[in-house]
Amino acid sequence: MKTFFKAIEDLFVNVLFAPLDALRALELESWWAANTLNWIFMIIGAVAMVYWMLQLKEHSNNGEEDKSVNAHSYIKI
Repeated sequence: MKTFFKAIEDLFVNVLFAPLDALRALELESWWAANTLNWIFMIIGAVAMVYWMLQLKEHSNNGEEDKSVNAHSYIKI
């Protein structure tokens, strides 16, 4: 049973966390290079948020949204 848990440890430490170890080593050389992936995700998130807000505004301007008090059955007044 001990070898099973050692195998799990080996899998995580030496295989699955290897990219994170590479990023940690890269961070010592260049902060910008190590955080490029984070910046890419933030840009994607910002673009998605702007797109979503524009779609919500478009539907709101078209009058497609039901704004009545009892629009949703789960809201009880």
